[in-house]
Amino acid sequence: MDFYRSHWVLTFLVFAPLIGAVVALVLPAARARWVALWTGVIELLVATPLFWTFEPVGAAMQNEVALPWIPNWGIYYRLGLDGISLFMVLLTALLLPLMVLGSWTYIKDRERVFYAMLLALTTGVMGVFVALDMFLFYVFWEMMLIPMYFLIGVWGGKDRIYAAVKFFLYTAAGSLLMLVGILYLFSRYQALTGESSFAYGDFLSLPLTSGEQAWLFAAFAIAFAIKVPVFPLHTWLPAAHVQAPTAGSVILAGVLLKMGTYGFLRFALPLFPGAASADTTVLLFMVLGLIGIIYTAMVAAVQPNAKRLVAYTSVAHLGFAVLGIFALNVQGIQGALILMIAHGVSTPMLFFLLGMLYERTHSYEIEDFGGLAASIPIFALMLVFAALASIGLPGTGGFVSEFLVLIGTFRVQPWIAFIAASGVIFAAFYMLPMVQRTVFNSLTRPANRAIPDLCGREIALLVPLVAIILWLGIYPRPILERMEPSVGRLIERVETSRFVSTPGEAVVASSASSSDEGIRE
Repeated sequence: MDFYRSHWVLTFLVFAPLIGAVVALVLPAARARWVALWTGVIELLVATPLFWTFEPVGAAMQNEVALPWIPNWGIYYRLGLDGISLFMVLLTALLLPLMVLGSWTYIKDRERVFYAMLLALTTGVMGVFVALDMFLFYVFWEMMLIPMYFLIGVWGGKDRIYAAVKFFLYTAAGSLLMLVGILYLFSRYQALTGESSFAYGDFLSLPLTSGEQAWLFAAFAIAFAIKVPVFPLHTWLPAAHVQAPTAGSVILAGVLLKMGTYGFLRFALPLFPGAASADTTVLLFMVLGLIGIIYTAMVAAVQPNAKRLVAYTSVAHLGFAVLGIFALNVQGIQGALILMIAHGVSTPMLFFLLGMLYERTHSYEIEDFGGLAASIPIFALMLVFAALASIGLPGTGGFVSEFLVLIGTFRVQPWIAFIAASGVIFAAFYMLPMVQRTVFNSLTRPANRAIPDLCGREIALLVPLVAIILWLGIYPRPILERMEPSVGRLIERVETSRFVSTPGEAVVASSASSSDEGIRE
């Protein structure tokens, strides 16, 4: 297990998909999907032992690497893993082979390029979750944008160009603001020390005035809020989901949206703790999260398109994650992290099922279905399970995550927690009628009687998602234990940060906790 205590495992996980993408491009189209599948399987096999080898004692980064890249500018190839990023890495590794299996018969055009884009996108996502150099982080963040644009724009539905351009413009606008913030931190560190550095740990030690923190937090927060997406910056998401191919919707819901919540936890809160913990900031994001929960649930309830309905549920679910993050306590943040995993499993399961139904009927319109439980009972069973997991039925990961978030929120804003709790009712309000109209109403269309049920490949794809949903709901303790030290470090840093009375004075660098030393050079 020495390999799993070194940095090479992270390097492998980041770049193996990119190598697979190159191989898929040069081989015949018939072999591209096999290359993608085996790359995904190997990625998952290499990533899985990280769960057991990760040491849940202390908050220091593990599997760290720091190699010179452009040393004259202080740019290093710097990676690391902690309890916040661990499960995002595992979730990404899990979804990759499942997305390939889900696209096995769905993608019939430009297969080599499709699987290459899927693999390259995985490299970008993996890099975002483990990068500890801000320049490297930004490279991976932008690298993710291009493959996703093409996945939507080339293999999407009839309005795919509109959806792809909207996705690109929203994300690029937020990225530009974040880049300005990164460059300001770089110049601030250089002016203070006379040295060049983009190291995350060095940026943590910067003394910033209250004004600097406020503006920089805003720059980073807008970029991450677009990615979550937080209301009212969410309008790109339904279009992207509806137009994207099944694998695009899965990776978008499974991990790309989590890049926003991860960004808040990894960068926005610890780098600018004073601005992040200000009463106005906390109240603003909690209210926006609450609006996202209630408003998008109402919008989802009236959608005639099943895929668009599920797309809006992502905004509602991630609204709970925003509440948990800005509760700034252990229960809230752990709840947000569990929700990121639970949503990253249950919503992809829904998209997989809708994609399988689309392959058979070429429709996402709810009115085109009905009575499917009689003709495809295994599909109906899986859809009911995924819907109940999305609602947050006790015994599923959604229940544990939302329960923890509501506890954390109640400790700081009881009235917001009370209103947010109604989101569980709204979830049933939009999800159960969709399930009823799809699989339990009378079967009125004769053609639906001949729809084939799930095949072995499709069942094998869904079973791991079912198992993880149940594990999260029944026994989440091992996951919570691995998160707790990193969450504690984050909360300690935020709680010990105080704005100074004079705006021109710098917040003292000692606000950084001693546990941050593990991620500095």
